[in-house]
Amino acid sequence: MINVAIAGGTGGVGRTIVEVMQKSPHHPFVLTRSESNQKDTIQVDYNDIDSLVSILERHKIHTVISAFAVEGDSLASSQMNLIKAATKSRETRRFIPSGYAIPYPQSALGSLPQLKDYFAAMDALRESGLEWTVFHNGIFLDYFGTSAMKSYLKPNVFVIDIENKAAAIPGDGNVLVSFIYTFDLARYIVAALDLEKWDEETRVAGDEMTWNKFLALAEKYRGSQFVCHYDDAAKLEKSQITELPGHRKLYEHFPKESFQWFMSIFERFTIDGTSHIKRSGSLNEKFPTIRPLSVEGLLARYWGPK
Repeated sequence: MINVAIAGGTGGVGRTIVEVMQKSPHHPFVLTRSESNQKDTIQVDYNDIDSLVSILERHKIHTVISAFAVEGDSLASSQMNLIKAATKSRETRRFIPSGYAIPYPQSALGSLPQLKDYFAAMDALRESGLEWTVFHNGIFLDYFGTSAMKSYLKPNVFVIDIENKAAAIPGDGNVLVSFIYTFDLARYIVAALDLEKWDEETRVAGDEMTWNKFLALAEKYRGSQFVCHYDDAAKLEKSQITELPGHRKLYEHFPKESFQWFMSIFERFTIDGTSHIKRSGSLNEKFPTIRPLSVEGLLARYWGPK
């Protein structure tokens, strides 16, 4: 049993990791900026590195898991200060930086400048002396479930709008894409705590298939054909995507122009194969008893006949 600190442990992925870890032999502590009376929740000042070191040592934190969003001040300064504190801590040995997505190429910095903090964190970890790993897992299946599906992620509609029977497929739809449910990702993360050695990259996937196959399964379980468009790479490179009915309710929190820009980048990643996670050497092979939710399993459970 080890003590683990989860930064961003009240957010979507972080909260999921905490919940899964609570059922394991390991002891999770949630690091938060806000005052809290919750058990094993520690209020921290990410601007005070010495204070962070003291907290990590006082609670004998062996491993730090960062689950900040991959943009903004949380990743730019808070995660970097946490890496510095973990490096100084006499108790801390391991670190998982924020990511939980795809293996971003360095070339993506041109279209997604927020990634500079993502790459800076890994550069800092390489020099830290800590053992560390970044998780690559593909696209979250949570975005394709109904409200009955347990998830702490904010709602999103990506490529296939199952509720409204519509789709806007990037490219020709024939490139493999990897998917995973957040609770399955958390199970793999907790399992990885017991590994004797970590590589700098850890790969996991719940399922893999093309968008065309995903669409065909969605139509099967919804019982009708979807209205489908295909957005080619040239359109996506102009930061344009075909608007789906489910997008409109998201604009209140994510303005349309910004939403289209952001989604077009990630849709392009599904055209060039970046969103396909290689199974060879993945945690799927190391932990075969973990049976992650599949695309068809999700569709049958949440969209099939009741």
